Amino acid sequence: MLASALIKQAEQVLNAARAADVRLTAAESCTGGLIMGCLTEVAGCSDVVERGFVTYSNVAKHEVLGVPADTIKQDGAVSEPVARAMAEGAINNSRAQASVAVTGVAGPTGGTADKPVGLVHIAAAREGSDTLHRECRFGDVSRAEVRRLTVEAALDLLLKRLELG
Repeated sequence: MLASALIKQAEQVLNAARAADVRLTAAESCTGGLIMGCLTEVAGCSDVVERGFVTYSNVAKHEVLGVPADTIKQDGAVSEPVARAMAEGAINNSRAQASVAVTGVAGPTGGTADKPVGLVHIAAAREGSDTLHRECRFGDVSRAEVRRLTVEAALDLLLKRLELG
């Protein structure tokens, strides 16, 4: 069962999408579908939720979302350019007009000095608007906590993108 605070955030996002008359999509790596899980936990969400993408591997990011392989190679999967490309690719490969994307190191392994456990890049895109980005450094907390905090931050950024127009 999902935390009630996340469901409340999801309701706010859905209401903002309705007010903006846009459909939503998400491109998720480190959260593995939890963002869409929160959105679809809310009854009646089908009027604005279009589809979700879980693109955990670099190949999936490239093949499904169109993230340039050179960008992944140059910047790494956990980077601002990849998060932005994921968010924009989710819109380009769906019928949605707004999206959120997340890529990060959930841990407990996989971190490096440059990209430690808890580092997450989030991007929120909307047709006709600039893509927003947020870098989060949640620290070496549990894997579940990194993922929960990522969903919370992603819903916040998506809400901001929707409210800004």
